[in-house]
Amino acid sequence: MIKQAVDFILGLGASVMLPIIMTILGLLLRQGFKKSFRAGLTIGIGFVGIGLVIDLLTNSLGPAAKAMVEAWGLKFDIIDVGWPIGAAISFGTVVAPLMIVVGLVLNVVLVSVNFTKTINVDIWNYWHFIFAASVTYYAYHNMFLALFVGAVVIAITLKLADWTAPVVEHHFGMPGVSLAHAETVNFAPITYALNKIQDKIPGLNKLNASPEALSRRFGIFGEPVMMGLILGILIGLLGKYDLKGILTLGVQMSAVLVLMPRMVALLMEGLIPISEGAREFISKRFPGKNVYIGLDAAIVIGNPANMAVALLMVPITILLAVILPYNRMLPFADLAVLPFTVVWAVAAARGNIIRGLINSIFTVAIVLFLATNLAPLATTMGKAVGFQFPEGASQISGIDLGSHVIPWIIVRLLDPTNPMFFAAIGAAILYALLWLWVRNDIRKQYAKEMGLETESAQNTTASR
Repeated sequence: MIKQAVDFILGLGASVMLPIIMTILGLLLRQGFKKSFRAGLTIGIGFVGIGLVIDLLTNSLGPAAKAMVEAWGLKFDIIDVGWPIGAAISFGTVVAPLMIVVGLVLNVVLVSVNFTKTINVDIWNYWHFIFAASVTYYAYHNMFLALFVGAVVIAITLKLADWTAPVVEHHFGMPGVSLAHAETVNFAPITYALNKIQDKIPGLNKLNASPEALSRRFGIFGEPVMMGLILGILIGLLGKYDLKGILTLGVQMSAVLVLMPRMVALLMEGLIPISEGAREFISKRFPGKNVYIGLDAAIVIGNPANMAVALLMVPITILLAVILPYNRMLPFADLAVLPFTVVWAVAAARGNIIRGLINSIFTVAIVLFLATNLAPLATTMGKAVGFQFPEGASQISGIDLGSHVIPWIIVRLLDPTNPMFFAAIGAAILYALLWLWVRNDIRKQYAKEMGLETESAQNTTASR
C-alpha cells in the first residue's frame, strides 16, 4: 500500500506535485489561496521549462558524446547507463518505500531540534538517499543498517545544504533556498578547499575569468550566446559531425545557455512569495529562527559560467576516462548531467571559469573512481530489480552514481575486509578536515552581501 502511494506521487513528477506542495505550504504560511496557488503553478511551469531545456541538452549532447566515443574507438567493460536508470533501479529496490518515510520524518525531526534549517521538498531526488541505503542493503543484506546509512547521508546532506545556502542566495540569486541535492552538494567541501589552495597560487589568484569579465574583454565572443555556439561547434568537431551537424549542435548549445537562466527566472517568480512567506511566518512564531526550502540543483545549473564549464568538461571527461589508470567506465549516458556534477566546482570559484574548470577536473577524476568502484554493487542492484542490461554490458554504473562521495565512504567503512576499507578511512578523515578547514569560507566570501562587514565594524567600534 505504501509503495503504491509512493509510486503514484513520484509518477506525477515535479511539475505536478510541486504546485500542489507549494500551494499547501503557502496556505500553511497564511499566504491565501490565490497567492499560494499562483506561486505554486508558476513554480511548476518553471520546472517544465527547465525540463524542456535539459531534454534539449540531453537529446543533443547524448548523440554527440556517442559520436566522440565511436570516433576515438573507446572500449570499456563498465557501461554508464545514466541517472534515469540509476533512479529507476533505486526506486525499484525493497528499501525505497521505507527510506522515503524515514527521510520525511527525519527531516521534520531535525528541523524541530534545530539540527538543520532545510525543509527538503525535493522528494524526487530522495532516490540519492535511497541509492545510499540500497547499496548498503545489497552489500550487507541488513535492512536496519541500510536505513541507518540512508539517514546518516540525509543528515549530512541537510547540514551541507545549510552551509551552502548563502551561495544559493548571493551567487545564484535565490534567497530562502538551499540545495539538499546529495550527489552535488557533497562536493562542496572539496571544491572550496581547492579554491582556497588556488587563492595562494600567484597569477591564478589574480585571474578573473567570469562570464562578465570575458564579455567585457572579448565583447560578443564572451557572452553566453557565443560561448554556447563555440563550445557546441567544438564538441561537434570532436565527434566528427558533418557541417550541418556541427552548426546545429552549436545553435542548440547556444540555446541551452540562453534559455536555462530564463526558465530559472520564471521558477523564481513563483518561489519568492513562498520563501518570503516562510520567513515571515517563522520570524513571528520563532524569533531568530530561519528556514530554507530544499530544492533540486536543476534550479541553478543554468548559470552561464556553470554551463560553459560543463560543456568544456564533456571532451575532458572522456579524455580522463582514457588516461586515468583505475577507470573502467565508459562515460556516455550521463555526460549530459555534467552541469549538475560541476555546479559546486564553479560556484566555489564564484563563477571564475578557469578555476571552475580546474575544480571540475578534480571532481570528475573522483567521480570516475567511485563509479568504477561502485559498479559491482550497482550491477547487483540492477539484477535484483530485473533491469535489462544493454547488450554486451557486464557491469553498469554512471557519472551520477559515482558522484555519491559520502555514501561510498560510509559503505566502505562498514567492511574491514574490503580492499577499500583503509582508503575509506583516509577519505573520511580528509573529507572532515577539508570541511573543517573551509567551514567559514562561505561567510567570508559573501561577507559584504550578507552584511557581515558592517556588523563586524560595528562590533569593533563598540568594543573600543
